[in-house]
Parts: sequence; C-alpha cells; structure tokens
Amino acid sequence: MDGVEIWFWVWVLLAAFLMIAEIFTAGFFLLPFGIGALVAAVLGFLEVSVGWQWLAFIGVSALMLVVLRRYADRLTHEPPIRTGADRLVGKSGIVIQELVRDKPGGMVRIEREEWRADAPGHGPLAAGTRVIVERIDGTYLIVRPEEDGGSPPEPLAE
Repeated sequence: MDGVEIWFWVWVLLAAFLMIAEIFTAGFFLLPFGIGALVAAVLGFLEVSVGWQWLAFIGVSALMLVVLRRYADRLTHEPPIRTGADRLVGKSGIVIQELVRDKPGGMVRIEREEWRADAPGHGPLAAGTRVIVERIDGTYLIVRPEEDGGSPPEPLAE
C-alpha cells in the first residue's frame, strides 16, 4: 500500500462517518463535509496527489455548506408568530351585522371575538355570510366573502 491508497481509505471512512453522523444532527451541517470527503476519496481512487485531495475536500465542503445551509434555512423556516389583531389575518368568520359596501360599521365574529369590519369592493354582505379576513386597517377588519368553488357565498342561518 502506498500513501495515495491509504488516503483513499481515509477519505472513504471519513465520508461514511460524516454522512452517518448527519442523520443525528439538524440543519445539514455535517453532510457538506461528507460530500467533500467523498469527492476527495474519488480523487484518491484516481491516484491524484494528496494536496489536490485536500484542496478538493476544502473547496467542495465550503461550496456545499453554503448551498445546503440556504436550502436548510428555507426548508426549516417557520413563519413568524402573529400577535394581537394580526393573528386574525387569513381566518374565517361570519357576518353578524350587515356589511355595506365601502361603509365601515358592520360586525364580524371571528372565533369568539366580535370586530367592526368593512368589505370594500364587495356588495352588501348579509348577516350569516362567511368571510375571510384579508388585513387589518386600524381597528377594522377588512374582509372578503368566502368563496365555495367560484359560486357566491350563501348566507348561513345563525
């Protein structure tokens, strides 16, 4: 066995260890180094000098670390927790006091809370109509009718 062949086995064992260890970690931290060691092992198998193997290990590991960290951040990113009235955006509710177009003053019940609401651009929404909160404007909820496959919403009995 010469020095080049020994480095092949060192890289293979290191790659295997790092890739198995990645299973027990979060965020793709060890995987880039395992991939770098695998590339260095391929170079060792091709009997490329040890200096080039180290250069490949460091370069590929750094590149993969950047690429996989971006992917891991995107994959594990949690949306911010909404607080206050913002937590209502996207929630469904029911009109309890008629909403007249572009005239704030109607009431909507979201979960167990009652809010003043407006439905700009939508016709009058009768009590019992299901709505979805689009945004908050001051102390008013801006809502739109909930759509059931494109058909207009039907008022619900309370």
